[in-house]
Amino acid sequence: MPFATLLVRRDGPVDTVILNRPEVRNAFNEQVVAELTTWADGAHAPGGPRVAVLAGAGKVFCAGADLEWMRAAAARTHEENLGDATAMARMFAALDTLPMPLIGRVHGAALGGGCGLAAVCDIVVAAEDAVFGFTEVKLGLVPAVISPYALAKIGRSAARELFVTGARFSAGRAREIGLAHAVVPETALDETVQSYVQELLSSGPEAVAAVKALLPEVWERTAARAVTLTARAIADRRASAEGQEGLHAFIEKRRPAWRGDR
Repeated sequence: MPFATLLVRRDGPVDTVILNRPEVRNAFNEQVVAELTTWADGAHAPGGPRVAVLAGAGKVFCAGADLEWMRAAAARTHEENLGDATAMARMFAALDTLPMPLIGRVHGAALGGGCGLAAVCDIVVAAEDAVFGFTEVKLGLVPAVISPYALAKIGRSAARELFVTGARFSAGRAREIGLAHAVVPETALDETVQSYVQELLSSGPEAVAAVKALLPEVWERTAARAVTLTARAIADRRASAEGQEGLHAFIEKRRPAWRGDR
């Protein structure tokens, strides 16, 4: 379906989703939130992409909240702001639980909610001059709806520093704390993203979805409490058609034929 604030391109098994409001540095408003949620909900459905890339048009990945949106929020009631924030929380949850890998292509800046978008990406490729920041406290706000995803990515220690200071930090620091995974010259962003895409497409799509679902479950358990869960997970995969194909392909020294390859 056509979007007003996003450009979505399907290239075989890969969706590229581009935040397309360069005139406001790809800032969030209600429509961006709604359209990202709609795209993510569609990507959860059968026939969705095997890999997705999230990028920003123009000079910046995402600069956080739109000025007009913040101005409107200041005039809303508590209940209206609660509904607004709940919609945004649902958007981040929909992106975080995508069954396929989400690669963030970050250039320019990822601030506030833009940093939250980086946090829900499985892999972040950042330009070496990109700037990150959980900047909400500079506006008297808090990085609330993004906090579960940011904490899972960067840990409590880094969050305690970066959430309370609202300080901007470099792509190198983002890599050090786990928010970014590759930091390259901006001219190498697309090549690096594509290398990740090809690596991901060589894996079983059902296995990728299963491991994405497994990670948060294991995270919440001790090793002893995870025994049944993890044993069942590998047994299920070994018995699955995809697992059987992968094992036989390995034994027969051939490339596996994954469902959805095209």
